[in-house]
Amino acid sequence: MKKNIGIALCFALLALLGLTSTFAEEMEKTFSTSITTTYEYDYWLILPDDSDPAEKLPLVLFLHGAGERGNYLPKVKKHGPFSMLEQDGFKAILVAPQCPKDQWWNPEVLSKLLTQVEQNYPVDPDRVYLTGLSMGGYGSWALAAMEPDRFAAVAPICGGGNPEDAKKLVGVPVWAFHGDADKVVPLEKGQAMVNSLEEAGGNPKFTIYPEVGHNSWTQTYDDPAFYEWMFAQTR
Repeated sequence: MKKNIGIALCFALLALLGLTSTFAEEMEKTFSTSITTTYEYDYWLILPDDSDPAEKLPLVLFLHGAGERGNYLPKVKKHGPFSMLEQDGFKAILVAPQCPKDQWWNPEVLSKLLTQVEQNYPVDPDRVYLTGLSMGGYGSWALAAMEPDRFAAVAPICGGGNPEDAKKLVGVPVWAFHGDADKVVPLEKGQAMVNSLEEAGGNPKFTIYPEVGHNSWTQTYDDPAFYEWMFAQTR
């Protein structure tokens, strides 16, 4: 009897000291916070010569590859459509941003850049074209999938992505390019995007260069037929 009284007194003392509890309290809580990230892209904006200020012009958004990242903008001109700027068939605004070092193309940032250019220059919204190589090919697939109604045509070169994204481009003219000997971005990456788009009901063009490695962009961007096809597309 004395032993039971002693145990009871011990628990009573612990309870008074707040050292025991007969239940665990459960609470549903929500935590919310906002973190702002600032992105900064330098970019080339090149306007065609002798253009009428009142005329709405096509726009080409070009995304470079991983090797041209950094903070030295002339690197962006190493590859791409720049060699065609003096040709009669290139009568468009060219926008070519530079991705910062160690980053990948962010579709949301690119979208905001494009919107800013459209608000400040005479851009024809029905003739906005998107193309890029390697990392820029990935960026082209991703940006086009995020805003499939924005572009009149998309031309990813030696790029890949999420095949599920490709399905969003049904109805958008797409011409993809790849070298069959590409060891940096294997042909299978581009083929998977094209196959997915075809399975969804799209009708993409796909050019595979035989015995060509990662550089499938030079002969693409040097080919006048590429620009003829691109500028013939309208949204």
